[in-house]
Amino acid sequence: MSTARSASSLQLARETRERFVRATEGVIVPLAQAIRDRLTQQASEIGSARAMQESRDDFVAFQGQASQWVSLAQAGWRKSVDAPAGAVPAAPAAKLRLELIGDDAMESSILSSRLAQLIHDKASFELSDLRLRIQFLEGTAELDAHDVLRPETLARLLVDQWLAAGLSRALWARVQDTVQQQLVGVVVKAYEDANAFLVSQGVMPEIDLKSFVRRTGSSSTTGGGATGPATMPASPHAGGTMRPAGAVQRQGGADTSPQARGAFAPSAPAFTTGGSPLLAARQRAQTALLSLKRFVAARIGAETPASPSASMTTTGMDGHAAVAGSGATGAAAPRAVSQTFAGMIAEAEAAYRAAATQYMQGSAPGAAEQATLIQQASVDLRRRSAELKKKAPTTADKATVEIVALMFQAILAEERIPFSARVWFARLQMPVLRVAIAEPEFFGTLQHPARMLIDRMGSCVMGFDAAAISGSALEGEIRRVVQVIEQYPETGQRVFKLVFDEFVAFLNRYLTQSDATQRVMSVAQQVEQKETMAIQYTIELRKMLNDMPVREEIREFLFKVWAEVLAIAALRYGAQGEQTVMLKRVASELVWAASAKPNRADRARVIQDLPQLLQRLRLGMNLLGIIDEPQEAHIKAIGATLSDAFLSKTEAIPAAKIEAMAERLAHLEDFVTDDGGASSLPLDATSIELLLGVDAASIEVVADAVGGVPAEDMLAWAHELEVGNWFMLDHNDRVSQVQFVWRSDRKQLHLFASADGRSFLIQVGRLANYLQAGLLVPAEEETLTVRATREALAKLDANPERLLN
Repeated sequence: MSTARSASSLQLARETRERFVRATEGVIVPLAQAIRDRLTQQASEIGSARAMQESRDDFVAFQGQASQWVSLAQAGWRKSVDAPAGAVPAAPAAKLRLELIGDDAMESSILSSRLAQLIHDKASFELSDLRLRIQFLEGTAELDAHDVLRPETLARLLVDQWLAAGLSRALWARVQDTVQQQLVGVVVKAYEDANAFLVSQGVMPEIDLKSFVRRTGSSSTTGGGATGPATMPASPHAGGTMRPAGAVQRQGGADTSPQARGAFAPSAPAFTTGGSPLLAARQRAQTALLSLKRFVAARIGAETPASPSASMTTTGMDGHAAVAGSGATGAAAPRAVSQTFAGMIAEAEAAYRAAATQYMQGSAPGAAEQATLIQQASVDLRRRSAELKKKAPTTADKATVEIVALMFQAILAEERIPFSARVWFARLQMPVLRVAIAEPEFFGTLQHPARMLIDRMGSCVMGFDAAAISGSALEGEIRRVVQVIEQYPETGQRVFKLVFDEFVAFLNRYLTQSDATQRVMSVAQQVEQKETMAIQYTIELRKMLNDMPVREEIREFLFKVWAEVLAIAALRYGAQGEQTVMLKRVASELVWAASAKPNRADRARVIQDLPQLLQRLRLGMNLLGIIDEPQEAHIKAIGATLSDAFLSKTEAIPAAKIEAMAERLAHLEDFVTDDGGASSLPLDATSIELLLGVDAASIEVVADAVGGVPAEDMLAWAHELEVGNWFMLDHNDRVSQVQFVWRSDRKQLHLFASADGRSFLIQVGRLANYLQAGLLVPAEEETLTVRATREALAKLDANPERLLN
């Protein structure tokens, strides 16, 4: 009986996957057409000659290979159903196998990871539900890494088959927004349908997350009581992975018990890519939001089974039927708010604003007085929330008032937010309440602008002490942001999105305004630009000399020395500056001079031009800092090569080829792209001082290690770090609290600043390695609003009646 039931469950799981594949396979053909339409439009647009040529090349390339990509993608996607599902995890020995990852594979993985993450963000609730149901059917702890139900699998297949069809990564990057627009909605709908199918088959119609809570502590209690506090799952990426030893710990005020941190987290691991701590943290955050949705939906349904407003209340938190376990989720359209209730919120907001103004008047309060004022503000907000709750027209509105109030209680209790900033944060409670009532997706997504704004401001200010914030431009910007939101109460999330973008732009200016930081940024940007150009020039020189009979000594000199000379000249004098043009011409002259000279006229010309050629070679090497003995060694080697050319009996390089090379060198910038920015830069403090004449004593340069290939998910994490966030950096056995203040244009260099004035300039590869090794870790495990959500849930779990009372 057990075996039959197991076989039936496995067959049902397979049928679910087949349905999912059929539902998503159909999007590939219209996706290809949308890409073709996009490229057709771009090819018809007027722009620079180079841009127009690139657009035409893109269109021709896709037009020729689109059918093959569609066929490969459809066939591969159909076959993926037969990939191992529910397999036992790999043995530890297999997991510990180390491999070098090629640059191409890493770049492909980053492209697919971006698409997978977007799908995950849009369908997080559906993914969680489906994962739990499939695990229930198959009796496994987690889905296989290649399971078709994982967003990563589809994204990886589309990118891999794109490359297999002969299309480029650069072209994918240019059309990826079109791919996302066409694909994400279809995949989310496929997840919804898969959940609906399983529910129709009686598979976990309702999912109670409490049954997945892992309990610890004494198990000897009687009467079926709780056996101990709930904890987060013992995942290698949970909890401690994100917080360093010595990171600032939460103190006082809010509930920091294990229940507050993880009472609603399922023990099964999340949908993640490669176990990245970043994705693991996002999944834990989404789990908190999922728990909130289900808790509220269950309470509303239980309290008002027959009330006239039941249909409204059961859709109030997520915009869809909120029956626990139904899997119905998604972004909700803004709903109308009772004018009477909106007026009550406006009155409460105005009253609190007037009271809060008094808190900020007078001389700067001491620590004890600050605590008293914060307590007064908290009590004031709580009282006004209670009054609003009594007058709320629906149970959904009552629940929303209570949850927002609890979240802001937690934010106000956060002692690491300086006093003056906390008062301004408190003034956001009523605007956020208005948005949460009108736009229920505030509770369902981490990407709601109101949530993102609070999180970004919180992550920025929690690293500063009160003295650094008080009276600063940062405090002034927070005040301006809040006042703008208060001035436009009817615009919903649009005003939050507007001021969020403005706050991010402000951070980019504010954190880099000091002369020292500006100097470091300028140096770093120039070094990155120079090294990137040198790499590009080397690639182009290799192409030019590929089919020319040029001596190896001359090739090496051009690739390793002269490409650097051209890069630094272009940086200092401009790509078409007189000096740069002259040095470009030297390269073709050197190639010609070092080639065979079978006739007397060519030999006479070389003898006549040699002094000037050598003088220009010295001038270029001086520019690069190659002087004295190293310079003489290069000149000696070149001279010996030129002497050999006189005696060579081989055929000379045709003049037409030399002229073509000179012409290409003169307009070298037209042939290079930004792809070289992904290459490693030979960066150190000495090169900064030598190349740019800048004292690098205040800069701790952390360059890429030789042979240190970072994991692809860590590299993606490094690229996603947000300016303004604080980290704990363990560098050379010294732990410092640092703030991420700047990223270079090509994302190769990242600047972190510590409170004692030191700057850490870290290359992206080493940054990814530091993240992977735990030498650079976020000072906060979770964002401010996610932590506030957890603490609100802990209070609601302990006293559920308060949600509607």
